[in-house]
Amino acid sequence: MTSPQMSDRAGRSGAVRPLWTQARREALVGWLFVLPEFLGIVLLGAFPLLFSLYLSFTDWDLVGGLGSIRFVGLDNFQALLEDTKFMKALTNNLIYTAATVPVGMAIALVFAVIIHSRLFLKEYFKVVFFIPYIATTVAVAAVWSALFHPSLGPINRTLMKLGITDPPKWLGDTDFALWAIIIIAVWQSIGYNIVIYLAGLTNISDELYEAANIDGATPLQQFWKITIPLLAPTTFFLSITLIVSSFKVFDLIAFLTSGGPNNSTNVMVYYIFEEGFQRFRMGYASALSWALFLIIAFITIITWKVQKKQE
Repeated sequence: MTSPQMSDRAGRSGAVRPLWTQARREALVGWLFVLPEFLGIVLLGAFPLLFSLYLSFTDWDLVGGLGSIRFVGLDNFQALLEDTKFMKALTNNLIYTAATVPVGMAIALVFAVIIHSRLFLKEYFKVVFFIPYIATTVAVAAVWSALFHPSLGPINRTLMKLGITDPPKWLGDTDFALWAIIIIAVWQSIGYNIVIYLAGLTNISDELYEAANIDGATPLQQFWKITIPLLAPTTFFLSITLIVSSFKVFDLIAFLTSGGPNNSTNVMVYYIFEEGFQRFRMGYASALSWALFLIIAFITIITWKVQKKQE
């Protein structure tokens, strides 16, 4: 017969578990694999985000080091409302977005439908249209700066042969510089849009078009009644990504115009770059960054609500 003391000792010894069980070892290995990514997110994502939020309430001359940070409250955000250059950059950005997003999507949709249904060598055309998107911005900017040359460029030479004696100066003209950037941006992004639309078109059943043909629907009616409605999720995805991308445009501006002439091509991100890394006003640049974040978030929410309402 077992005594109470022996049973209690046995129970306590049975309750003790080894420190490194198989499950704990596997969990530790998993966390070690995740650790580099986690540190990257914290150091390169979360920390800069929170630090920029703090800096937006400060006046900091980058050259002066961390010791020159001075808390100023909402002064930077109040200054935004009186900054004419900020308003000009925001206006340019809105024009750029309103022009590049719908025009680029519309052209890409037409080309995608033609490639998907009418052309041979579909894979070849996919690659051809996608090349400008994967080309470096420096190369794209060099080619288009030559094309838009006021006197020697083939575009203006062609216009002069057509009878236009005083063609636009394009990148050197305050009235046409932004539109020249828009043309380049649409041309560069059209390959990406086509590939996304082609992926959406492959998910539409051919039986729908066959039934529409039997009912006597014309190709244009099939396009409006079948293709466009069933591509709504793809269109929504593209619209969100292109809107966000359009507000982050920087490289074309930096290489081609540097925001000029006379701030006619200055946009939000380039203005942030000017304030932060040319004038070293990191506090004001941080406030600009958060203003841009709020603008993108607002437009994204509106686009999301409109899409949900249409669905």
